[in-house]
Amino acid sequence: MRWLRTLGEVVRSGLTVEETRLEPLLALRTAAGVGLVIGAALWLASPAFAASAALGAFSAGTATFQRTWRPRKVIALGAGAGLALSTFVGYLAAGRLVTFLPLLAVWAFAAGMAWALGSTAGIVAATTVGSMLVTVTLPTSIGPALEHAGVIALGGVAQAVLILLFPIRRWGAHRDALADALAAVADYARRLQHEPAAPFDPQPLMTARDAAAVTPSQARTRPPALHGPRGLAERIVPVVAALADPDVGAPVEGPGRDRVRELLNAAADILDAAARSIRRGTPTEVPTRSANVLSLDGQDEMLEGHARQAADDLVKLLAETLEVAGGVGAREKAPASSDPASAQLLVRPTMFRLLPVVVRAVRRELRRDSPVLRHAVRLAAVAPLGYLIASPLPVGHGYWAPIASVMVMRPDFHRTYARAVGRLAGTLVGVALATGIVRAIGPDAHLFGALAVVSAALSYTLLRTGYAYSQCFTAAYVVFLLGMGGHAWEQTVPERVVLTLLGGALAMLAYVVFPAWETPRLPGRLADWLAANGRYAAAVLRGYAEPTREHRADLRRALLASREARAAWQEAYDQARQEPVRPRGLTSREAEDAQEALKGFDRATMLMESHLPGAESRPAPEVERFAEALEANTAQAAEDMREHRNPDWGRVAEALDTWEGAAGDRSPVLRRGAELQKKALDNLATAVSRTPLERDVGSAREEQRVRAALAAEGDGSGPARGGG
Repeated sequence: MRWLRTLGEVVRSGLTVEETRLEPLLALRTAAGVGLVIGAALWLASPAFAASAALGAFSAGTATFQRTWRPRKVIALGAGAGLALSTFVGYLAAGRLVTFLPLLAVWAFAAGMAWALGSTAGIVAATTVGSMLVTVTLPTSIGPALEHAGVIALGGVAQAVLILLFPIRRWGAHRDALADALAAVADYARRLQHEPAAPFDPQPLMTARDAAAVTPSQARTRPPALHGPRGLAERIVPVVAALADPDVGAPVEGPGRDRVRELLNAAADILDAAARSIRRGTPTEVPTRSANVLSLDGQDEMLEGHARQAADDLVKLLAETLEVAGGVGAREKAPASSDPASAQLLVRPTMFRLLPVVVRAVRRELRRDSPVLRHAVRLAAVAPLGYLIASPLPVGHGYWAPIASVMVMRPDFHRTYARAVGRLAGTLVGVALATGIVRAIGPDAHLFGALAVVSAALSYTLLRTGYAYSQCFTAAYVVFLLGMGGHAWEQTVPERVVLTLLGGALAMLAYVVFPAWETPRLPGRLADWLAANGRYAAAVLRGYAEPTREHRADLRRALLASREARAAWQEAYDQARQEPVRPRGLTSREAEDAQEALKGFDRATMLMESHLPGAESRPAPEVERFAEALEANTAQAAEDMREHRNPDWGRVAEALDTWEGAAGDRSPVLRRGAELQKKALDNLATAVSRTPLERDVGSAREEQRVRAALAAEGDGSGPARGGG
C-alpha cells in the first residue's frame, strides 16, 4: 500500500462505526460520578474547583472502560492518583520553561513506556500527561495547587465508591472472555462440517486464559462457572479437528461423515448454550435436537478406529462442559476435568507485588527496534514541541495542541493516524454542537455543569463504537466545562479546533519522522512463529515417545509459547498490511502463503495432540529421533529466514524416511500427522525461498502487483470487496 491509498484507509477506519454491545448502565453510573463531584464542587467551592474535579472523575471513569482484568475500582483509584500526582508535580515546575519542558519530556517518555504493560496502562498514563499540561492554568501558590490535586484525586475516589456500591455485571469482563472462547470453539465446530481442514484462531482462548489469572483474593470470590470451561474448551478443539479430518477421522463421504456432521453441529449448539449461560449467568438451555444427537445409542458404530475414539471423547467433554457451565459441582469437578498442567490456579500479582513485573516488562522493551520505546521517544519529543509551538500563538489554552497529540498517538501507524482523523472530526462536530447550545442558553454555570454530565454519559456510552463518535461528546463536554468556568465561547471554540488540528498534525508527522514499521520485521516474526511451532511439535512427539506428566507440562508450555508467537505474527502482519512502505524480505503474497503453511503445520500438530497416549502406554523411543530432527531443523530454518536464506528440511526428510514401522503401526494418526507436518514445511519453503535473481526483483514485482490492483479498483474491474 502506498501513502494515498493508505490515507484513504485511515480516514475510513477513523470514521467507522464499530458494532459492539452498548453498556448504558455502566455509562450512567460513571456519568453519575462525574455529576456528583461537579455538583459538590459547585456547591462547596467554585466553578474552577468543579472543573478540576470533573477532570479527575471523567478521566478515571474513562479508564474503567478499558479492557482490563483488574477490578474497575482499582483502575479508577489508580487513574485518579496518577492524575493528581502529575497535576501537582507539573505545577511545581510550571513556572519556567527550563524546568517544565524537561519534566514534561520525562513524564511523556514514562507514559509511552507504560505501553509495555498493556494498552490500559498506556492510555491511563497518557491522560496523566494531559493533566500535567493543564497545570499552567492552576493557581500560583502551592496551597491551592494541592487543593486542586486533591480534588482531582477525589474524582477517582468517587468513581471507585460508586463501583463498590453499585456493581454492574460483576465479573462481567471475565464472563465475556470465557463465553467468547466457547463461542469461538462452537464456530470452529460448525466450519468443520463443511471445511474439514478449517484453521482455528486461538486468540479467544488466549484472552480467556488472561482473564483466568486472578489474585488470591479474587480467587475466593470468583463464580464457580468461571473455573472449568476454559480447560474443557482447550481440550475440545483438537478433538473436533481430529473427528472432522478425513486423514485421521471419518471418511469423506458415507454414513460415518453424516454422523460426524451431526456430532459437530450438536457440539456447536451445546457450546453456544454454555457460552450464553456463562455470559448471562442463567441456566443452560440446550436444544432438544442436539441433546438427542449425543444420547443416541449405537450411532457411533458408524465410526471406526480413531474417529470412534474422538466421538466418544467429544461426548464426554460436552457433558462436562454442560455440568460446569450449569454450576453443578463446578468447584469439585473443574480441576479434575482439566489437563494436569493447566489445573493449577493462574495467579495474577497484586498491585503491591506488581513492581517487579513492571520493571521486567519495561526492561524487555528497552531496545532500539522496540515499537514501545519508539512510541515513548515520539511522545517525549512531541509533547514539549507542541507546547513550544502553541504557546506563542495568538490563542489561549495552547496546551490543547500537545494534549491532542498525546491522546491520539499509539505505538503503531494505523491507530495513530485513524485516531487523529477521528479526533479532528469528532472535535469539529462536538464543538459546533456545544457552541450552538451555549449561544442559545447564555451563561449559566449550573446548567453548563448539567450539560457536561449529559455529554460525559453519551461519551461513555459510545466509547466502544468508534473514537470519532465518542470524541464528539468529549469535545462538547470540554466546551460546557469551559463555559461553566466563565470562559467565553467565542475564544475557546476556534482555539480548540485550530489547536486540535495542530496537535493531530504533529502526531502524524512524528510517526513519519521516527516510525516503527512492522513490515521489515515480518521475516523475524515469521521465524519466531516457526521456531515456536517446532518446539510445540517436538513436545507433542515426545509425549508419544515417553508419555509422562513432565512431558505433558512441557507440551503445555510449548503450546502457549506457540500461540503467543502466532499472535505476535498476526498482529505484525495486520499492521504491515496497513503501512505505506515497501515489503522488505517478504512480499505480501509470500507472507500470506507462509502464514497458511504454518497454520497447516500447527493443525497437523494439533491432530497428533488429540490422540496422545495415556501415562500407562508403553514408550516409543523411535519417535524421539523425528522429534529431535524437527526441533533442530525448524530452529535452524528460523535463523536462516532471519538472515534471508532459504530453509532446508534435510534432517526432517531423513528422519521421516527412516521411520520404523512400529510407531506407525501403533498410531496411524502419529505417522499421518508427521507426513502432514513435512508437507506444510515444504509449502513454507516454497513460499519464502527465492533465487538471487528473485530477491533482486521481488520488490519490483510486488509494486507492479499493487499498481495493477489499484488500477483494477479504479476502473471497476477489480473484485468486489465486502464489508464496504
